Amino acid sequence: MPDRYGGEFHNVSNRSLSLGLLAAFAVLIGIVAGMVVLRPATVQIQSGTLLQQPRPIADFSLNGSDGKPFTKADLAGHWSVIYVGYTHCPDVCPTTLAQLKAVEKGLGADAAKVRFIFLSIDPERDTPETLGQYTHYFSPDFLAVTGPNAQLDTLGANLGFVYAKVPGETPQSYLMDHSSALILVDPKAGLAGYLTPPFKTESLVSDLKQVIGKPS
Repeated sequence: MPDRYGGEFHNVSNRSLSLGLLAAFAVLIGIVAGMVVLRPATVQIQSGTLLQQPRPIADFSLNGSDGKPFTKADLAGHWSVIYVGYTHCPDVCPTTLAQLKAVEKGLGADAAKVRFIFLSIDPERDTPETLGQYTHYFSPDFLAVTGPNAQLDTLGANLGFVYAKVPGETPQSYLMDHSSALILVDPKAGLAGYLTPPFKTESLVSDLKQVIGKPS
């Protein structure tokens, strides 16, 4: 049951929830469509869209898998690729993280200029210890963060991702619907653009090498 940036969701019995999520994705599609017009002529990427001018990111405070706070300041000084998901995800999350591991390897020496961050939108189950074990299975260099829903909601509105809980047969068997785009943040901690599925490892490597090399 793949998640898709732009509106493919798991089937949800609650019709009002589904309509609300679809409406939220419609807004995000409008944002991305607007960014296509603003795509800079100097850098063309295959895997998504760059903003002509990066958007500022408001201050936030999340919890890292290392037990330390993770704030906007931790995004500065390097490029960041943020993937939104959760550790109980049955399919798209582990697939995407495995692909990002391949991208990390494909970047070679340039991988040191990029941080891959797994942002969990399931703080109820994803403790720092759980997040660390899960994320480091894919790469010891991947970071993992989460935080209270209020912080996640605010950050989602700022970065352009949405998520919602889908009830399961038991209180702990729920799923989480969420955006699947990779969020690109520049070394000045500004929202630089989105990389959108379906992902191709070779294209992501090529695009990130171009992005890393452009003035920020």
